[in-house]
Amino acid sequence: MRFAVSTLLVVALAGADVSAARAQASIPASEFAARRDSLAARVGDGVVVAFGGRTPVTDFGPFYQLPAFHYLTNYDEPDAALVLVVEGGRATGTLFVTPIEPRRALYYGRRPDSTEIARATGLAARPFAGLAPTLDSLAAAGRPFWTLADFAAADFARADSLTRGQQFLKGLAARHPGLVVKDAHPLVDQLRARKSPAELALIRRAAAATVAGHLAAMRTAAPGLHEYDLQAVVEAAFLRAGGERPSYGSIVGAGPRGTQLHYMKNRGPLRPGELVVIDAGTQVDGYAADVTRTLPVSGTFTQEQRALYQLVRDAQDAAERHSRPGLSARAAADSSVEVRARGLAALGLIEGAEAQFDPPWPADCARAPQACRQVTLWTIHGISHGLGLEVHDPAQFYGGDRTFQPGDAFTIEPGIYVSGAVLDLLPDTPRNRAFIAKVRPVVARYENTGVRIEDDYVVTAQGTERITPAPREIAEIEAVMQSARKAAAKPAAKPAARGGAAHAR
Repeated sequence: MRFAVSTLLVVALAGADVSAARAQASIPASEFAARRDSLAARVGDGVVVAFGGRTPVTDFGPFYQLPAFHYLTNYDEPDAALVLVVEGGRATGTLFVTPIEPRRALYYGRRPDSTEIARATGLAARPFAGLAPTLDSLAAAGRPFWTLADFAAADFARADSLTRGQQFLKGLAARHPGLVVKDAHPLVDQLRARKSPAELALIRRAAAATVAGHLAAMRTAAPGLHEYDLQAVVEAAFLRAGGERPSYGSIVGAGPRGTQLHYMKNRGPLRPGELVVIDAGTQVDGYAADVTRTLPVSGTFTQEQRALYQLVRDAQDAAERHSRPGLSARAAADSSVEVRARGLAALGLIEGAEAQFDPPWPADCARAPQACRQVTLWTIHGISHGLGLEVHDPAQFYGGDRTFQPGDAFTIEPGIYVSGAVLDLLPDTPRNRAFIAKVRPVVARYENTGVRIEDDYVVTAQGTERITPAPREIAEIEAVMQSARKAAAKPAAKPAARGGAAHAR
């Protein structure tokens, strides 16, 4: 299958004017209202309570609204809560907001009043002080409650138990024994999983700005620089291309640090002969992109690097072929693993495509043999996640029949990471000793080689489209890097001499 490339991204790649991408995002108020209506239809009868983010407790950064709260309200001021009273599948919504103190407003700006809020969001607004008595009254009436906890990212929700919203609801439940409280996140996640055309447009714009950042890195990477030099170049390009901020902590890892998945210190040097893994993306109006490229610091891949890189690219291609509408996300992931398993076996980094080892973590190899395959030692993460208001956003293929559907936005990101330290983690068993003895000399040839290639995709009625066409083939990457170095090596043109009598004097 050939993946289409959007016109906007081709223009961005060509270095054309990106001023159009700077325009204010345009998800209309009617779409936010429709989201609340869809949630109400799923709730039927009850009360939905959602808490927004708090005012930052430091001056180290601006306020960013929590994803689920933004999704339902488009209210991006701190210290607010949303209450939806749902009857017969129809909701009446109220925002409880906190006015900013007049002196603080001189520092941080004023907040909208109730008239402005109603005009922008379609929601009535009341002071936050009225939230507790309102909820007490609704709870006393015996209504069931649905809550949206105020964690910043779903990946870390279980560790984020001391938020104001969760403590507030615990107090409410203590005052009203027998109160039924349900989690509304699964319902909202179902809504968030299917992206609207307006949402897909924002993700495309984030993707275009992200491509610009990775192209800038390709034109800059060279021995003698540091990881932070590339981080600076990438993130500056994001901003120039219309991105708001990085959609997650930028990962720039060279050499051995490229084998650490979430390395984010970005302080190490770029040494000749190494690879550098750059996993970085930006967001537009809260919607994220997520791209990874692996570059040869010296401008060309070594023989060993080419072998691993091409294996990862082949694995990505296999997953792409299985990522069309109606196809199984599991098949896409499995096809990617199988390509890498066969390739790693051919290189001698594992004993065979189905060969197993005894892992150092709990695993039932008899019941789940896939968890104990040797290939998993060098391919230590999944290949896909949803994209949206979180960089790991809900996707439709997470549930239901687990197939790709129009409205999905997601990544494909296979990787291979070779480090002899992994072998040192294995328990001393006969099977592991035989495995280590066979592969350790080969591992030494590929030592400290990490390769990850990640692109973003959207599914429409016309099919699946790759929306991040930054160079990713070996020849393409080498050509961009070599061209940039040749251009940098050219001597600066001398200014033209002035002619005539004035010059003669």
